[in-house]
Amino acid sequence: MEGVVPDAIDHVPSSKITVVYSGGKEVEFGKELTPTEVKEQPTVSWEANPEKLYTLMMVDPDAPSRSNPIYREINHWLVVNIKGSDISTGQTITEYRGSRAPKNSGLHRYIFLVHEQPGPITVDNPDLASERRNFSSREFAKKYQLSLPSAGNYFQAQWDESVPLIR
Repeated sequence: MEGVVPDAIDHVPSSKITVVYSGGKEVEFGKELTPTEVKEQPTVSWEANPEKLYTLMMVDPDAPSRSNPIYREINHWLVVNIKGSDISTGQTITEYRGSRAPKNSGLHRYIFLVHEQPGPITVDNPDLASERRNFSSREFAKKYQLSLPSAGNYFQAQWDESVPLIR
């Protein structure tokens, strides 16, 4: 798991999130994808109870690099109040942003996590939409009383000159 446990989560989720990018490129645990392949928002699904609400997070715990993660974590995508696994029913807090690892920073892990919610939540931090650095998936889950991650997946990516770095 490339250190995903304990860098971002405390245990391995019991099921897999299926993540598919355009062109049919599917995320497989820890495989490397290019920033170009993950530029657009993917389709995502997981085993879910259609009557329950879920939160989906995508984070990079390796910013600016795995050896010096001073901005751990970067919030790449955050959607709450998803009914079942139908993301279109959820509220997007942070718009999707694909991988944009800094030059010479090595491989970064991009982790997808799903948490079951105890009920509808109202996110009271307006800065989440603009300030992506120093996000904590653990603290977010604790604050909103989310379950431990029930599903997960991740890929790795590194610098690619064809995709500009955006801060």
